[in-house]
Amino acid sequence: MEIYNLFPGSWGSNCYVLISESKEGERVAAVVDPSADAQEILRFLNQKSAILQSIVLTHGHFDHITSLDGLRHLSGAPAYIHKDDAEMLGDGEKNAYSYFFGTDKRWLPAEHLLENGDKLTVGTESLEVISTPGHSKGSICLLGDGFMITGDTLFAHGYGRYDLHGGNPSQLTASLQALRGYSPNLTIYPGHGDSTRLGHALDNILYY
Repeated sequence: MEIYNLFPGSWGSNCYVLISESKEGERVAAVVDPSADAQEILRFLNQKSAILQSIVLTHGHFDHITSLDGLRHLSGAPAYIHKDDAEMLGDGEKNAYSYFFGTDKRWLPAEHLLENGDKLTVGTESLEVISTPGHSKGSICLLGDGFMITGDTLFAHGYGRYDLHGGNPSQLTASLQALRGYSPNLTIYPGHGDSTRLGHALDNILYY
């Protein structure tokens, strides 16, 4: 699978484009955490001759869903989010926009709700949904062949804050421990910052 990071420059949130081929030889894509401009994402997909198939959210905070509605409108691709974070899209307090900017900001509901163990297909390849609550109630990681997209659950040198809506430090600790059950050689693609190996990230967490 081809993995690209369209770093938008605002709020430091990574926006990932995953591209694979369908059985018919068509290049199809999934966008994970659409924080980059919708037009920019579609221009990139056009350059790669890929058709957007789905939009997947690792969690419901505003800085990871900035262009969600615009991207859905322009592409027709549906959005996926864990069922426990679904409410965040339509509530400015829960998606933390009000916390940072003092005004309400809402997005339309997701077309599909996810649960732990669900499989998402991108062409002939698949992503497994791993429920990792703690940063938010419905935070997820996405496991692919040789890689894991970790959202704000795990960074190269830390983890996401747990003091916003749905955050829970004990759940986050349990989620991080559960990730030790996966190969330490997986490449992780976090919601902020650089990629690294899963084992390196887990062994160098700076707890606070």
